[in-house]
Amino acid sequence: MAKKKKLVRREWTKENIKELKAHSKARTPVVKIAKMTKRTEGALRQKAIVLGIGLGASAVN
Repeated sequence: MAKKKKLVRREWTKENIKELKAHSKARTPVVKIAKMTKRTEGALRQKAIVLGIGLGASAVN
């Protein structure tokens, strides 16, 4: 049987939120942000919704 991938949960720090807002303004693609922050695209999108900001190239701020 294949081993299950361990779930890693990380709290959002003020610095993480600041970085996410900067990427939102710069319209950085979500895939790129995900790799840099080591978070899933879904996690980034959910946090963006909570913060009320757009993400990705099609983001409207």
